[in-house]
Amino acid sequence: MWRLNKMVGILGKKLGMGQIFNEAGRHTPVTLIETGPCYVLQVKTKEKDGYTAIQIGFSEKKKKSTSRPQAVRFDKAGVKPLRYIREFRINDASQFTLGQKLQADIFNKGDFVDVIGTSMGKGFQGGVRRWGWSGGDQGHGSMFHRAVGSIQSGARLGRITKGHHMPGHMGADRVTIQNLEVLDVDKEKNLVVIKGCVPGSKNSLLIVRESKKRPKGFIKQKVVQASPKKAKSGAQKK
Repeated sequence: MWRLNKMVGILGKKLGMGQIFNEAGRHTPVTLIETGPCYVLQVKTKEKDGYTAIQIGFSEKKKKSTSRPQAVRFDKAGVKPLRYIREFRINDASQFTLGQKLQADIFNKGDFVDVIGTSMGKGFQGGVRRWGWSGGDQGHGSMFHRAVGSIQSGARLGRITKGHHMPGHMGADRVTIQNLEVLDVDKEKNLVVIKGCVPGSKNSLLIVRESKKRPKGFIKQKVVQASPKKAKSGAQKK
């Protein structure tokens, strides 16, 4: 596998979206993510736990809002109480220690990452908005504009099939956006600038990890080849 053993992912907070301009004046939509600082709370090994992984925490919180078992765990790692705790499976956990600090410097410009977050909740929605139904005729006499309509699968089956698209709760789901390019990294402020949009609202929790489909440091290379017609016409002119 191409995956590196250095680091799988890190926790962060979505700060918002913006845009950057290149030398030609073309703009690119970007998302600012505050990645870390995160702290290692537990190191799991194959001999003791059956698999290798690390648990990291992010975003400090008040000690009075922490349960006693969690407080003992944070004291053992030598860190302040943290709000979010997540686990990452890795191939080699020997390079991590309790209380180790993880920051945005694990990423570099040109890397590709997968961002995981919770999409914005939109409450209870009808089928037209939730599933993109075309709806009925918009004329005054149709009496059928955005209603559900018939949901039975026919007289032979006589019941509603499982998984039928219906009105219901929309949003607030776990969403993963893959292969997002890292355009810039500010290691002093723990900021990562990612091309495109990511799930969630401002100040929501995000998981930023190495891309599963592209290796670390992979850069797209565009190969421009002249078409045979153009090459042939140029030869005829000569």
